[in-house]
Amino acid sequence: MRGAVLHAPGDVRFEERDDPKIIEATDAVIRTAATCVCGSDLWDYRGINPVEQPTPFGHEYVGIVEEVGADVKTLKPGQFVIGSFFASDNTCANCRNGYQTDCLHRELVGAEGCQAEKIRIPLADGTLVATPDQPAEEHIPSLLACSDVMGTGWYAAVAAEVRPGDTVAVVGDGAVGLCAVIAAKELGATRIIAMSRHEARQKLAREFGATDIVAERGEEGIARIKEMTGGIGADRVLECVGTPEAMQQALRSTRPGGNVGFVGVPHGVAIDGTELFYSHVGLRGGPAPVREFLPDLIDRVLTGRINPGKVFDLTLPLGQVADAYQAMDERRAIKALLKP
Repeated sequence: MRGAVLHAPGDVRFEERDDPKIIEATDAVIRTAATCVCGSDLWDYRGINPVEQPTPFGHEYVGIVEEVGADVKTLKPGQFVIGSFFASDNTCANCRNGYQTDCLHRELVGAEGCQAEKIRIPLADGTLVATPDQPAEEHIPSLLACSDVMGTGWYAAVAAEVRPGDTVAVVGDGAVGLCAVIAAKELGATRIIAMSRHEARQKLAREFGATDIVAERGEEGIARIKEMTGGIGADRVLECVGTPEAMQQALRSTRPGGNVGFVGVPHGVAIDGTELFYSHVGLRGGPAPVREFLPDLIDRVLTGRINPGKVFDLTLPLGQVADAYQAMDERRAIKALLKP
């Protein structure tokens, strides 16, 4: 088969790779129907995370089951499936508590690279969720979004404890931030402030449910949020970037007694304990337990309640994966979908 391999910063190649095989009896092999480039992939592509050797890449996927191991009980060849970027058994104590990304037996699905024609999925019964039938082509982008960015945006809202009637601010206008707008609306927020400077992303945020746009950043952005909320800040703030500036903006834009849900992978983020102590702001985040939300999100997609697939504003053949990375790196695309 063929798949993407990151050789060095800025150097993504589409290469022949060994076909994935069943290694453990709990594995499945799927043929991808669609995959994509994630904003978090750009940390490596830009050299912010070290790239020490050629590495298969990508961690988002939907596809058709081709083969299952002897111990796989709930899946069979021919089913269309969506899974998380972390494999989980979905039975351990952490999984039962809703934190499958902390499964006691977790494995990183992306370790073998999901920007490929086929993928081996460990712990298949606990990781993959099958759709009732083969989905319509129009639903595939949104189902693919559920494998990461929609699930991650949803977790940002859940971690911040978004409730009906809340005012929610979203820091970050990438695919995760835009999906967090969807999540905030679905969980009942009545005012959703999207922080964005980009006209196309502002338009999509409004389509997803944002009621207000704030283009200012830093102290000006914080002051604008407080001005809009009676001087105190938003009830919930969803941090979807991972930079020190984004975290500071999120914490200082939240009212006393409010919560921040943070899902941007932190790079250089340091939190002042004294400032947090006196702010009375709650803080929760981490790698999104996407598997916990998949059944609900899949149902919302298939019934037409949400359409997160609109974050894909560029579709390319998988063989043009290098072009997809470049487009996202240069912010010419919000998120690039790749078709094998």
